[in-house]
Amino acid sequence: MNFLFKLFENWVAPFQRAPAALPANSPYAFLFFFVKQMRWPFVLMLVLGGLTAIIEASLYTFLGDIVDMLDQGQIHEFFASNGTVLLAMAAVVLVARTLVTLLTALVEEQTVVPAFFNLVRWQCHQAVMDQSLSFFNDDFSGRISQKVWQAGQAAGDFMTTLLQTVWYIFVYAIATLVLVSDLDWRLGVLVALWLGFFCWIAAYFVPRVRHRAKTMANAGSIVTGRLVDTYTNIQTVKLFSNRTSENRGVRSAYDGFLDKLREFTRTLTAVRAIMSLLSGTAIVLIAGTAIWLWQTGDTSVGHVAFTLGLVLRLNLLLNRMLGQLNALFRSLGTLQDSMELIARPVQLVDAPDAGALAVKEGRISFEKIRFHYGKSRGVIDDLSLSIRGGERVGIVGPSGAGKTTLVSLLLRFYDLEGGRIRIDGQDVSQVTQQSLRDSIGLVTQDTSLLHRSIRENIVYGRPQASEGMMRQAARDAHALEFIETLVDQKGRHAFEAQVGERGVKLSGGQRQRISIARVLLKDAPILVLDEATSALDSEIENAIQENLQRMMNGKTVIAIAHRLSTIAAMDRLVVMHKGEIVQEGTHEQLLRDTGGLYYQLWQRQSLGFLGEDAEYSAA
Repeated sequence: MNFLFKLFENWVAPFQRAPAALPANSPYAFLFFFVKQMRWPFVLMLVLGGLTAIIEASLYTFLGDIVDMLDQGQIHEFFASNGTVLLAMAAVVLVARTLVTLLTALVEEQTVVPAFFNLVRWQCHQAVMDQSLSFFNDDFSGRISQKVWQAGQAAGDFMTTLLQTVWYIFVYAIATLVLVSDLDWRLGVLVALWLGFFCWIAAYFVPRVRHRAKTMANAGSIVTGRLVDTYTNIQTVKLFSNRTSENRGVRSAYDGFLDKLREFTRTLTAVRAIMSLLSGTAIVLIAGTAIWLWQTGDTSVGHVAFTLGLVLRLNLLLNRMLGQLNALFRSLGTLQDSMELIARPVQLVDAPDAGALAVKEGRISFEKIRFHYGKSRGVIDDLSLSIRGGERVGIVGPSGAGKTTLVSLLLRFYDLEGGRIRIDGQDVSQVTQQSLRDSIGLVTQDTSLLHRSIRENIVYGRPQASEGMMRQAARDAHALEFIETLVDQKGRHAFEAQVGERGVKLSGGQRQRISIARVLLKDAPILVLDEATSALDSEIENAIQENLQRMMNGKTVIAIAHRLSTIAAMDRLVVMHKGEIVQEGTHEQLLRDTGGLYYQLWQRQSLGFLGEDAEYSAA
């Protein structure tokens, strides 16, 4: 058995790259995209499902034949007269039926469930990872992850239900029609009418069930997204004592879900009642006709038993099929709901002939760039800035001046709406995103760590780094001291300790030092510091600044800071206001311009007021 298990388990590799972009035009195209990659296991399931139905239907033929044998034969001659036929029946039941059942279980449980479910999830995850930063900014992270997971579950449930239940029942119904018609055409007509009315009612209700299933799935994802948003920001909820308000919001989402659920279940109840009336009528008519045929001598008692058994079994299967059709289209509705998010066209893609960025000097040039976040105006308009290789440039200005946006555009988190950005003469839109970001080390004020160990977070940008290199980076970031004292709730300590979701178990300063250590270890030729030390106290900041200054040697540096004292020693300072560059120069040069924005910002901070929103009108 182990050989068979491994054979079927290794039939399909689930973690393979999608052969093309995920289709978004219909849930059927979306589903078939994955099915094509596992066509042969599904073909085998189709064949086995049909064989199972035929074997099951044949059992009632055996039943009818045995009843006739008992009715017409002599007790002491029963086995002698019918032994060969009975052995053949036993072989079908014991050998053929068992073999088909085993193969069905192997292909479903060892191949389809592990491989297909996870192939869909993996390729959906890859599609989501290809999306731009704005895709994630526009939705709940919990909702996105739920869509990825439920896409695999819905696709797998749909295919297994279709092939193992719906297809089986369909073949069984056809076999029943053929067998009963062969017995007497009048019985065949009644079965055909029953099946016809069943299909007509199903065709009427199934689209309505599908629509209600889709709206219910969407309402359910809203509930999940709301819950994840609340749990992710639980500190804010508790800080502002806003539990009542949060519960009201969650309750509102649940109410919306319950409304859609009730619409769905009302439809199911109506279908069940109508189908019960139809099947009851069919059973009475078919049973009555079979008994009448026996009374007239047109059929035997065994054939009556065979007909009644076959029809009663068909009734159970049709009732089951109704439930399975509901499950089928519930899965399809869920799949469509997932598809509409996951299969969105990727807005930010590498150019068809994109090559790797080669950084030699680290020259950066922003050439008449324009970016409005998709709006008609605002943020950055016609901005040009050249940075020499190895130059250290500080960027300052009030909130909303466009400083962080400039960095995001350099990293190509968004595409420009006009102009170009070049690194050593290479247009960043014409190189691969991975090579671009591999060449830039970034420390931000909003430090987010992965819910993993300290070690995994530090080596994230350089997985092949040695233990000594990792420890040195932590030491240079003044993080080694606190790292060695960390112990998580499972007893893991130091670099193996888990930091919690988004690094919640660490203080803001500790998270920032881990982030600095990560960038120190990455050792990229271009360094971007966006409020890199904003969460640190003055003593730690001064100590780290020495190591940062040493790290800056030979690198092109862009540093953004609201505390002007932290970047006053830069080679050049660039002052931005409302998406424009209004001043450039060294710290000393800018202070001599007493009417400039930089002088106003410096004066306000020097007098003890650390806000940066000075009133200023660019000349």
